[in-house]
Amino acid sequence: MLEPLWGLKENAMFDVWTIEHFLSGVSIGTAVMIHQKKNLGKIFEKVIGKFFHPKKIKWMNIRYEIYILLMLAFVWETVEHYLETGLLGETVKYWFYGVEFWPNRLISDPLMLILGYVVAKKFPTMVWPARVLSVVWLFVHIVIFPHSMYLHQLF
Repeated sequence: MLEPLWGLKENAMFDVWTIEHFLSGVSIGTAVMIHQKKNLGKIFEKVIGKFFHPKKIKWMNIRYEIYILLMLAFVWETVEHYLETGLLGETVKYWFYGVEFWPNRLISDPLMLILGYVVAKKFPTMVWPARVLSVVWLFVHIVIFPHSMYLHQLF
């Protein structure tokens, strides 16, 4: 049986928190780009620049940024899994409202982070609006409402 594409996180590929993963990808992707440019980009240019064409170095930087983003995404998804199972108590477990469907956790959430990074790279003017929306989203859906899947239950 095919699982739904959109719905509760327990049985769907995408859920309402997909929006937050995208917005976080814009913000975190920007931070990774800045870090890469300030620190490792200089190392790549000095050490590897002697052996490779500048366009090749640019693609090496982008790949490195994506690796960092994927690592951060999977670290967060691991932490999130343990929070969903009740590691920090029943209140946190209730807020997370179930354990996430594995394709959502391992495919769509990290992909949304990467998509946010791509948007940040192509449209830098979208970074601050995405950050503001992300903070508002997190405040509303963590502080105000009882659990993370309430929107799916309303609509």
